[in-house]
Amino acid sequence: MTTASGGSAGRWASAAVSATVFCVQLDAFALNLALPGIGRDLGAAGGGLQWVVSGYLLAAGALMAGAGRLGDLYGRRRLLMAGLAVFGGASLVCALAPSLPVLVGARVAQGAGGAMAMPAGLALLTNACPPGSRARVMGRALGIGGVATVCGPHVGGVLTEAVSWRAVCWLNVPLALVAVVCAARAGESRDTTAPASVDVAGLVTATGALAAVAVLVDRGPLWGWASGPSAVALTLAVGLGAVFVRHERAAAHPLVDLTLFGNRPFVALTAAGAAANAATVVVLFAVPLALQGPWRLSAAGAGAAFVAPAAAMALAGPVAGRIRTADAVRAMAGALVLGAAALGAAAAAPTLPVFLVAVTGCGAALGVAGALTLIATQAVVRPERAGEASGVTKTVITTAAGLGVAMSGPAADAHGTATAAAVDTALMAAGGCCLAGTVLLVLTAVRPGSSRGERSAADGCPD
Repeated sequence: MTTASGGSAGRWASAAVSATVFCVQLDAFALNLALPGIGRDLGAAGGGLQWVVSGYLLAAGALMAGAGRLGDLYGRRRLLMAGLAVFGGASLVCALAPSLPVLVGARVAQGAGGAMAMPAGLALLTNACPPGSRARVMGRALGIGGVATVCGPHVGGVLTEAVSWRAVCWLNVPLALVAVVCAARAGESRDTTAPASVDVAGLVTATGALAAVAVLVDRGPLWGWASGPSAVALTLAVGLGAVFVRHERAAAHPLVDLTLFGNRPFVALTAAGAAANAATVVVLFAVPLALQGPWRLSAAGAGAAFVAPAAAMALAGPVAGRIRTADAVRAMAGALVLGAAALGAAAAAPTLPVFLVAVTGCGAALGVAGALTLIATQAVVRPERAGEASGVTKTVITTAAGLGVAMSGPAADAHGTATAAAVDTALMAAGGCCLAGTVLLVLTAVRPGSSRGERSAADGCPD
């Protein structure tokens, strides 16, 4: 395995990943509130507009697992820069899109670029950092991404009202360029223990199965879970998944080493992280609706009120980075329990101040759980396959985001307003996700301890 050395290369890797996480996370949520404006501008309406958001998430969810391993094989910096180039170029097309089909196609390309960049970037940073500072550096980078996640909807709404929804897309272009410049100065790393050849059959079957799952999660609530299209998507997912597993067991150099799923801490943290991400998406959608609906705040007032929970969620990344790997399972279980309690308190809140205190506590708890998912899973795998592990984890939690959107849907009616009962139902469902994640972690009953992937300290990242 080759790794970058030298403090300068490590600092550039940290800067590149921070910028990448920020622009990709910002774009994932920034167009949600801009959909009405897009419809008016492009003369489109109805369910077609939802593909502006869904197309991005589907592409990202389907491609991350394969992209992560490609970065291991061909160079993480190389794939990070390629993904950013695709992302930035697609953002330019989005900004200039003359019609809805062109916009949706560009959004799919953006999702593909993000799928290439995110796991490769996290793996690059994992291999550029010494074990002693790795978690803290990753925590800071993910904290920056947290800022983009919580601010994305508001940034999109403000830019759409003040300028145009196209300004949101233009914003991505310089952000991606900055990330590329930083990445170009980072050191390269790759897995030198395996030949640089692609497991094509594994890549095709894995991508197909994940695409079917992503479509099912995204469209299932609209089609009906027992409908014909949902049955077809489920059949494709199961069938292609079975072919993938059978092939990977026989492959000399598989796309995904199936022994990864025998790593109990990795599996537990990833599954619990999926539950945390689904709950986080519910909070990001339902809380602003509650502030403007049952609590009767203006859009500006709701944005100001949401600053506290948003800041708590963003600051959680650096906090999670200071938690020892050996304590990650327990810490994440505790964060999920606190998140569930806070969501229950928010659903039962008798006054607005109590509601805001509860959702702020929830933001902090879910922020810690989400950051720990990515930090701790990288610490319990071999560094040479860090991209593969990151791709699997990101795939799972991105798919879970679709479940969060589905749980949030009933909170808003056709006019975008919300009732107290609908918001409370969404918040309680999110609390149930947190408790389910806690149960998974408790059942694991394994302390990660020292990972096989931990390396001796080397220069490379700022402490």
